[in-house]
Amino acid sequence: MKFTWMKWSALPVAVLMAGSVALAQDQSSAGSQQAPPAQEATPVPAAAPAEKPKPTVAQRKENQQDRIANGVQSGQLTAGETAKLEKKEAAINKETAADRAANGGKLTASEKKQVNHQQNQASKQIYADKHNANTAHYANNKVGQRRENQQDRIAQGVKSGQLTAGETAKLENQQKGINKQVAADRKANGGTLTASEKKQINKEQNGASKNIHNKKHNAKSQPKP
Repeated sequence: MKFTWMKWSALPVAVLMAGSVALAQDQSSAGSQQAPPAQEATPVPAAAPAEKPKPTVAQRKENQQDRIANGVQSGQLTAGETAKLEKKEAAINKETAADRAANGGKLTASEKKQVNHQQNQASKQIYADKHNANTAHYANNKVGQRRENQQDRIAQGVKSGQLTAGETAKLENQQKGINKQVAADRKANGGTLTASEKKQINKEQNGASKNIHNKKHNAKSQPKP
């Protein structure tokens, strides 16, 4: 009788243990059947930046003029240096105009290449002239102030396009002549100018001033790109 009771009392324990083993197996099976972790997305490489378009012939021409004008206004370019640079630019412009006229208003690929090469050489010359030892010094006197004023007016005309490269070259040659005369007069008089010399220089600058005005307000202009 005692044995029978122990048998029936041990039965729930056996059932409970069997249930625990089955539950553990189910959990282990479920864990093994889980989907593998998602793979990380392959990063898409960033698109390469678009190549900057090359400046056109007209844009290159305007850029050179702006650099010259800045050099004139800052005093980095003397009148003589500016005259030479603008003479070179005038020659390039003349050649470009002739090529366009011969090709119905357009430039061939080889002509564009040639113009670009010439502008590269001019660009190097502009840089060299702006960074050499020659600078335009303006004294704190009427002669120096008049000279600086004329250069500012020329620089403004170049920037605005009112003055062509050829016109600028002629105006700067005129200023170069006046500056050379002033330097010679000062050297002959121990660094000063006589009253008559000042009068003569002022008269020459009056003529140059009218010339600047006329060239800035004539029909010729530097076309914008």
